Amino acid sequence: MAMRKLLCLCAVALWTGAQPAIAARQAVLSGAVPRTQPVACPGYIAGNVSQTSDGFTTELTLAGPPCAVYGMDIKRLKLDVRFDTKNRLHVHIKDADGQQFQIPDSVIPLDSGHGVRNASSNLRFDHFHDGLSGFGFRVSRGDQVIFDTVGHPLIFEDQYIEITSSLPADANIYGMGESPDFFRRNPANTIKTLWNRGSPDLFQQNVYGSHSIYMELRDSLFHGAYLHNSHGMDIVLANGTIQYRVLGGTADFYFFGGPSALDVIDQYTELVGRPSRIPYWALGFHNCRYGYKSVYEVNDVIANYSKANIPLEVAWTDIDYMDRTLDFTFDPVNFPLAEMQKQLAYLHKRGQKMVLITDPAILYNSSYEVYARGHEQDVFIKNPDGSEFIGQVWPGYTVFPDWFAPNTSSWWSGELKRYFDQLPIDGMWIDMNEAASFCTGSCGTGKPAGSIPPYPWTLDPQPPHRILDSNNKLLVPPYAIHNQEVELSDLTIETTARHANGVSEYHVHNLYGHMESKATHDFLVNYRPNQRPFILSRSTFAGSGALVSHWTGDNSATWKDLHISIASAFDFGIFGIPMVGADICGFFGNTTEELCARWIEVGAFYPFSRVHSALNYAPQEIYRWATVAEAGRRALSVRYALLPYFYTNYQRSVENGWPVARPLLFEFPHVPAVADNDRQLLVGDSILVSPVLVEGATSVGAFFPAGLWYDWYDYSVIKGTNDNVILSAPLEHVNVHVRGGKIVPTQEPAMTTADSRKNDFSLIIAADEHGAAAGELYVDDGETFDTAARWVQFSYADKSLSIGQRSGKFKISQPLSKLVLLGVTGIPNVVVNDSNSNANVKTVNGSTVITGLSVDLNAKSIIKFN
Repeated sequence: MAMRKLLCLCAVALWTGAQPAIAARQAVLSGAVPRTQPVACPGYIAGNVSQTSDGFTTELTLAGPPCAVYGMDIKRLKLDVRFDTKNRLHVHIKDADGQQFQIPDSVIPLDSGHGVRNASSNLRFDHFHDGLSGFGFRVSRGDQVIFDTVGHPLIFEDQYIEITSSLPADANIYGMGESPDFFRRNPANTIKTLWNRGSPDLFQQNVYGSHSIYMELRDSLFHGAYLHNSHGMDIVLANGTIQYRVLGGTADFYFFGGPSALDVIDQYTELVGRPSRIPYWALGFHNCRYGYKSVYEVNDVIANYSKANIPLEVAWTDIDYMDRTLDFTFDPVNFPLAEMQKQLAYLHKRGQKMVLITDPAILYNSSYEVYARGHEQDVFIKNPDGSEFIGQVWPGYTVFPDWFAPNTSSWWSGELKRYFDQLPIDGMWIDMNEAASFCTGSCGTGKPAGSIPPYPWTLDPQPPHRILDSNNKLLVPPYAIHNQEVELSDLTIETTARHANGVSEYHVHNLYGHMESKATHDFLVNYRPNQRPFILSRSTFAGSGALVSHWTGDNSATWKDLHISIASAFDFGIFGIPMVGADICGFFGNTTEELCARWIEVGAFYPFSRVHSALNYAPQEIYRWATVAEAGRRALSVRYALLPYFYTNYQRSVENGWPVARPLLFEFPHVPAVADNDRQLLVGDSILVSPVLVEGATSVGAFFPAGLWYDWYDYSVIKGTNDNVILSAPLEHVNVHVRGGKIVPTQEPAMTTADSRKNDFSLIIAADEHGAAAGELYVDDGETFDTAARWVQFSYADKSLSIGQRSGKFKISQPLSKLVLLGVTGIPNVVVNDSNSNANVKTVNGSTVITGLSVDLNAKSIIKFN
């Protein structure tokens, strides 16, 4: 849950009185686009080069008088170039004296690669000297220059770094966020601001997380770049360039050679961390609402899903369950612990799960034992004078854990242990961890302990914003990034606050949620050894996918938000967080029956599928309308049938970083028409979902790349010609197609993932134009880290199916009992391993359905269709 009311009502400003201050603040911006003429900055001159076994180092010296555009020019820099792997190049420009803040390895441990010689790399680095702009460099892949700063001066100041690279005309750029936007970034007018912000999902604005990774498609090939820096920044696309404007630190770049989209994501996640392993149950359908009045109401919701024959895997509860919104407590009247324990036992008996929310902010009150223990262990962030920084969140005046303090992780683990010992919930939802605060600055300093201030949005008139302290460069840095608040400290921890390692919040703000994720993850893997944790975090950073999953935050019940949710899922696939989804039916606002029906038809195919709504709006559990319930049953039936396929694709995420939800572009980069397609989504590489995203529509124009595409429901075939096809789409129907040339494993859907896993396997064999197809199945116990596993390979050609064992020793208990051969007819009988079977063979709409098999998936097999 978020700053629901505050930000819903106040949108981009802390409160209404802040608007003039925002306008004044924006006046000092350096401009919405990169400068069309070089600024009067001299750039740098490269000195002598010192070769290493896998790269080189050199000094850079300021080439003329300092320009002091947004700070103090640093005169001596060091350039380190290292060829980490054949397809990853590390280029690091830093101050020679090492005074600029850099992200500690303990926070984000990066893979250094084994190092290769220049001649062995697929990437090349060259540096040049330009008479006007000084030092510049180019990164190339073969004959193609993929990053080019030549002609653009390097500006490196204590609070401002600017690096600019030229782009081709109308470049295809993807990534950079978190920011709700269309998937393809506008190369002529885009500003992506990285400053974690507890805001609703306002279109094209900075929200909860910071990810600087971007990918570019050029001549049907992908490459990527990542800036490893935790400071606030603007990344600007305009005037044929990409320009980084960073509020400090160093220019620590990694370049990825691709050449496919999946290759870039593989190379990026190898660097920052592979996605975490999730429990199988996380792939089920989840329900939540902010505003449930009691545990008994949640019990009714659980029962109503069952009555409606809609699968519900996980029951979530927002902050409503807490006693006065205090972490690690239970409302003694409406959510008493004993009743919560009964609910959990009931869910577990039925194979279902429970997840509850936790915020990082802790009530500032010595009578609250959680605070008292933390205060005694000195775990909270401080003001510059050494007193505790006190903001305001749901319980009142609050302090915030300092994840850099030596005792914080043990204190946090202790509090979580007390909590879990009372109620052993199945997963954790960590919210408000940008970190969010309702006031600016240490507003609780000097206030009586235990006093409860009113929420700022309830005050009338609204108080004016405090006067900007432009003399304090941590509060008001010389360059103003396009953060849509009056100052960086609004709605969060003040940038002058101090951490235990002596670092100001200014430098590490964007790391807060990631560090809470790490502390929470560490607790769960120790509390439940060998059990995969499930953690959902709102705030994320590079590498967070190794720890947590993500939902896209506080969206609204609008058709535009439904559309943008697909693009956001694609973004997080690039960011290395494949387990992602949006609040189905919208969080803010009253959804409509039609919108909710169309949204569950999309949300059933998010990797993380959860309906969630806000306080004071109409409830929107999907059983509440007959049409929505039917749409949900149909779409979720497809999802639950595809659970083995989802899980197989998620294992590819674990091993290679590959996203589960993908744009067509990732599979068909040579087709220009899909460069900006974010209205359809692929699950893996084989399942194409073409939803309705327009109010009132009963048909949808779906793009089909060249090849055969088979309708999931009736097996009819579309011969794709790289063009749109109009599909019928009545309200309760979502179009799903299987890609020719692919084999998709399925199981008969049940009401829970556990029961679904007990059913026999089926294979959908979608023949391509040559009558061939291939696919894989990954199986393990779905729970533990040290589980045995098994990869099974499938290959179909010449009316023969081969089942091979790629690796693993996991014992698959369920046999393969059904085959659907799409686009294949004329099968008189089925021979399994040279023995005639008693299988039933039925022709359906130009395809063949075979049932009654019992094939062991733990062994090699040949099935011939003679």
